Amino acid sequence: MVIRLAWHSAGTFDKRDNTGGSNGATMRFEPESADPANAGLHIIRDMLLPVSANHPELSTADIWCASGCAALEFLGGPKIQPTFGRLDAPSGVYCPPNGRLPDAAQGADHLREVFGRMGFNDQEIVALSGAHTLGRCHLVRSGFDGPWTRNPLKFDNAFFKNLMFLEWRPRQWDGPFQYEDVLTGELMMLPTDMVLRTDPKFKVFAELYAKDEAAFFNDFGAAFSKLLNLGVKAHATPTRTPKEQAGLDFMEAAMHGSVSVVRKLAPQCDVHCVEPSSGRTALHKAAFWGHVGTVCFLVNEAGLNVNALDYNGDTPLHDAVRFGHYQVAEILLAKTDITIRNRDGDDPIAVAIKYRQSDKLIGLLTSKQSKL
Repeated sequence: MVIRLAWHSAGTFDKRDNTGGSNGATMRFEPESADPANAGLHIIRDMLLPVSANHPELSTADIWCASGCAALEFLGGPKIQPTFGRLDAPSGVYCPPNGRLPDAAQGADHLREVFGRMGFNDQEIVALSGAHTLGRCHLVRSGFDGPWTRNPLKFDNAFFKNLMFLEWRPRQWDGPFQYEDVLTGELMMLPTDMVLRTDPKFKVFAELYAKDEAAFFNDFGAAFSKLLNLGVKAHATPTRTPKEQAGLDFMEAAMHGSVSVVRKLAPQCDVHCVEPSSGRTALHKAAFWGHVGTVCFLVNEAGLNVNALDYNGDTPLHDAVRFGHYQVAEILLAKTDITIRNRDGDDPIAVAIKYRQSDKLIGLLTSKQSKL
């Protein structure tokens, strides 16, 4: 479902006027949200809202595309590095007109018109159609019914194997025209699927992908990445200034406990910088891994805020006690507000208990609390 969301959010692009595409996340608004081709996608859009809440530094558009890449890899498909820099449109005024997504009841000319509008050739059309190796059609959404493969939660080339090597016939039923496999009647193909087998130019690539899964993965990965970035002006992580890069290197060195590197980089960066994806500071990272020397430097010499909160509401002390780093906890306790609760409502003592840390560590924390 999340791959379909990423696909449909990007598949509205029109190269002729540079409208549509993943930039904007316009499916949040009508009329795009009400396009019959997007039926059911409100479910996954709502499921991703907590991700947006946890990552305010990312646009909804970026989250949809990155989630699609993550789901593809999780289900066994090719690894696609997501790009960032998309912006969210403020209203439905920016929605492209409905009807730009492929109509499964149509034929080869329709596929070439829809995908050609986005800038794809025949090979890319066939490769992207291979996404049907995942999921199934649902009566209540598309009107079509049934799975394309025996394992709809595995990304492989089974769609092409079934399409090219099984025998198909029109399904006799009350729904829209579709095909069923002759052997069992349990699998289905759409009219737009079948033209990949019958159109001579499409067939060349469908046969290739049925025989060579590696070729399919390679071509699908390239085409899907291209799809997600159509019309996106800033579709890569923005170029960093030397100071910003030094800040990221500073946090990386703190995470690895490299005190000498941290000390060297401190004058070159903002030592209080935070990781964009998590809100975590260098002190969070050093405390998480229990690097005593690095924590001492960051607290006593660099002056980092011991009460800084990441996006989960955790202080560095929360991280230290979560993983039982007693010496780090001792250092942080001298300056940390031990009453701070994270987003789960847990103060450091509650975290230590939840993670079943030692009585010695819990005693250290409660002793500090009793002195307040």
